[in-house]
Amino acid sequence: MTIDKTQIRNASTVIVIRDRFESPRILMGQRGSKAVFMPNKFVFPGGAVDKDDAGIALASPLNDMCRDRLAEDADATLAHAIAVAGIRELWEETGLILGQKGDWQGTPHDDWASFADRGYVPDASALQFVFRALTPPGRPRRFDARFFLVDADAIATDLDDFDAACDELSHLQWVALSDARSFDMPFITEVVLAEVEARAKELAPPASVPFFKNNDEESLFLRLRGRPMQD
Repeated sequence: MTIDKTQIRNASTVIVIRDRFESPRILMGQRGSKAVFMPNKFVFPGGAVDKDDAGIALASPLNDMCRDRLAEDADATLAHAIAVAGIRELWEETGLILGQKGDWQGTPHDDWASFADRGYVPDASALQFVFRALTPPGRPRRFDARFFLVDADAIATDLDDFDAACDELSHLQWVALSDARSFDMPFITEVVLAEVEARAKELAPPASVPFFKNNDEESLFLRLRGRPMQD
């Protein structure tokens, strides 16, 4: 089936933070120069939700608060697939596993075969939904992107071993939060970065999630549950 890339696609991004109480760092990589969407920019690992993500079983689900926030102003049935997509994209683009040791039920899809071969089942319990952004009209790709923050302690594998990563992101590195703004990054990544900085030492998921909602009529900063952002 051919995917119409002019349509808005659901997407998921995972921001891994380590040493959050001493000298917080986040994992970023650089998109290729020939990429249609955000070439050369430094970004967090992430990508579009695939049709098979909805059928992937999790060792543990998202926490209830994050699931409820994901369901606001959206199809509530998407929450599971969005979480799965984030874990898959993290694995594909960095080689890091967010999962628990365990056996898969049946034969894993091709996208998950190498993940399963290492003896893990994806685990969404540590993901914290912290931001949502809709790509503005007129861009070559448009995504309804959900951003998750996860503590590096939840990663099951070596935090400095990126050998299993695909080549979609280069220059994978742990960037000090204090230095991140010196990197060439998209505007929305800078906005999300501010949210991460504000939450760096917060262990609980946020009760209110910012939503940068761009559509053909207007651009709004909302808080999920529909409340406008306060000045």
